[in-house]
Amino acid sequence: MTSDFYCDEVLSGNTQVEKVYETENVLAYYHTKPFYEIHIVAIPKKHIPSLTTIEDQKLLLELMGVVQKVATKIEREHGACRVITNLGAYQDSKHLHWHIAFGEKVKIAL
Repeated sequence: MTSDFYCDEVLSGNTQVEKVYETENVLAYYHTKPFYEIHIVAIPKKHIPSLTTIEDQKLLLELMGVVQKVATKIEREHGACRVITNLGAYQDSKHLHWHIAFGEKVKIAL
């Protein structure tokens, strides 16, 4: 597997996900291995390595619109929300993605 879980697994259909919100170019779904009580990931449907490499401003606005909609829903339901993205060495999968999360960190089984 390459370093792009989102293209290789999610967008290809190899890994099934529970969708939260979807547009023509963006998918938001529940994380397959959540780190928080509620953990949603929003990704562009085409490969873009990271926030610092995106050139398509229209797609960036669409992606941020989806992040905003999902975060608004989580904040309304739970009173708080985290919105996180990682860059460089912090980015496990080299595909632009945003984490939209609420709650305490959950214990991850190794």
